[in-house]
Amino acid sequence: MSIRPLVTMILLMMAWCMPAQVVTAVDSTQKKIGAQFNLTLKATVDTTSRVVFPTGRNFGALEVIRNYKVDTVAKGKTHELIKRYGLTQFDSGSYLIPSLKVTIDKKPFLTDSIRVSVQPVKVDTLKQRLYDIRDIIREGEVPGLAWWVYFLIALAVAAAGFGVWWLIQNNKVKKEIPVVQASPIEKANTLLVALEQKQLWQKGEVKAYYSELTDIARNYIEEAIHIPAMESTTAELIIGLRLAAQKKQMNISAETLENLETVLKQADLVKFAKNRPLEFEIASDRKKIENAIVTLDKAIPEEKDDEESQWENYLLEREEKLKKKARQRRLVYGVASGVFLILAAVVLFVAIKGFDEARTAVFGHPSKKLLEGEWIASEYGNPPMLIETPRVLTRMVEGDTAGAVNRQKFAFSKVGEPLDILMITTRFEDQVPVDNLLERSVEEIPQMLSQNLKAQNITVKSDPFKSRTGQSGMKTFGNMKLVHPVTGKPLVAAYEMLTFIQPGGMNQLLVIYDPQDKYAIEMVNRMFDSVELKLPLTWVK
Repeated sequence: MSIRPLVTMILLMMAWCMPAQVVTAVDSTQKKIGAQFNLTLKATVDTTSRVVFPTGRNFGALEVIRNYKVDTVAKGKTHELIKRYGLTQFDSGSYLIPSLKVTIDKKPFLTDSIRVSVQPVKVDTLKQRLYDIRDIIREGEVPGLAWWVYFLIALAVAAAGFGVWWLIQNNKVKKEIPVVQASPIEKANTLLVALEQKQLWQKGEVKAYYSELTDIARNYIEEAIHIPAMESTTAELIIGLRLAAQKKQMNISAETLENLETVLKQADLVKFAKNRPLEFEIASDRKKIENAIVTLDKAIPEEKDDEESQWENYLLEREEKLKKKARQRRLVYGVASGVFLILAAVVLFVAIKGFDEARTAVFGHPSKKLLEGEWIASEYGNPPMLIETPRVLTRMVEGDTAGAVNRQKFAFSKVGEPLDILMITTRFEDQVPVDNLLERSVEEIPQMLSQNLKAQNITVKSDPFKSRTGQSGMKTFGNMKLVHPVTGKPLVAAYEMLTFIQPGGMNQLLVIYDPQDKYAIEMVNRMFDSVELKLPLTWVK
C-alpha cells in the first residue's frame, strides 16, 4: 500500500483543523469628544476561506461613521484580511467596544472587547479675567477707540504680512527631486529604496514618510506618462490616468488605479487630517505604490515620434497657459491687496478722526479755508465799529431815514459762502430819545428778519453782551427757516445779532450761518470777540 495518499489526507486534515486568527486593534484608547477611533480587525485565513466582517451603525455606544473596504495582504498560502472602522462618540465618558462576531467559513469568531475613554473639553470660567464696570461717558466726551478700530489695525497689519509672505512664497524656486537614474522607473525604484533606509515612519515621522512616498509616485507618473501629477489633486490625477490609458491604449486594471487612489487618499488624511495609520497599513501602502509603479511602467506602450511630439506640444502649451494664469492671479492678488490696504487705511483714518475731519482733510472745507485765511480788521459806519472779518464788508445803502441823521449798511453776502454778514450803523439826532431803545430794538429783530429775509419759524433768545473794550449790549440768537436763493429748497439757518446803544447812535451786527458748520461757529465767535465801539465822528476833537 502506498503511503502518498495517506500523507496527503493527513496534510488536508491539518489544514482544515488549523484555527483561524482574528486580531483586534484600536489606534488610541483616549480621544476628545467627536474625535474618530480607528478600529481594525485583521483575520489570517486560508486562501479559500470566506470571511464576513460585522456591520451596523453602532458598535455598543459608539457610532460607526466610516466603514472602509477590506484590504487583502498575501502571505504565502494564507491571506490577511484587514477591515477598518471609524467610530466616534459625542458624550464624554468610558465606553466599551464590545466583542464583534467575525464569520470565517460559517464559523463565528468573537473579537476582543476594548474599553476607550472620551475626554471632555475643559472650560474653566474661574480663570477668565474680570473687569470693572466702565465709567459713564458724559455727553460731549470723546471715548477711547472702539474695539473694531483695533480690529481694523490688526487686519491691516495681517494683510500686509500676508502680502509679504505671499510674495516670498511665489518667488521661491520650486524644489525638484534630483534625477538619480536615466529612466523614470529606475529613478522611482532607487528613491523607494532610499526612503525605506531613512526609516521615517519607524521614527514617528509618518507625515514625512507619506509625503515622500506619494511624491515618488507622482514624479514617476509625471515623467513617464506626462501628466501634471505634482500639481493635481488625487481625484484629478486618477482621472488623468484614465484618460491617458485610453489615449495611449495602456492596459491598466481598475484594481491598480483603486490601490493607487487609496494610498493617495490615505496620504492626504495623514498630511492634512493628522491621521496615523497602523504599521501593517504603512507597509501595505508602500507595497501598493511599488506595485502600481511597476504595473504602470509595463503598461506604457512605445509611442510614435509624431504622437510624442504632439503630446509634448500639448504639455508645453498647457504649461504656458498655467504660467499665464499664475501671472494674472499674482497681478489680481497684488492689486486687490493694494486696494484692500488703501481702504483699510481710509477706514482707520475715518474711525480715528471722524467722517467730517477725514472729508475735510481730503477734499477741503470752504468754512475752514475761510477761517484759516487772512482776516481784515477795519472800522465801519458812524458811529464807527471796529471788527475783524474774513472778508472786507461792502457798503450797501447810505441815506437819511425818518428820525435819523445817517444810516449805513455794510455786508458780505455771496451764494455758496458759509456765512452772511450784515452791519448797520445809525446816527441819531439830538432829540431822539434812547430810553428803552435797546429792548425795543431787540423786540423788532424777528419782524426785521421776516420782512427782509422772508424767514419763518424764528426762535429768539437774548443774553447780555460786552465788547472787549467794555461796552454793554445785547446778543440775540436763534434759528429760522429760509428758502435757498438758487435751488428754492427750504433750509434751517442760525443767526446771531449784536446790538449796541450809545448816546447819539446805534450799532448792529448780524451773522447768518449753517448751525451744523463748526468752522462757521468759530468765525462768529472770533468776529464778536474783536468788536470795538468808537465815538461818533462829530464827537472826535
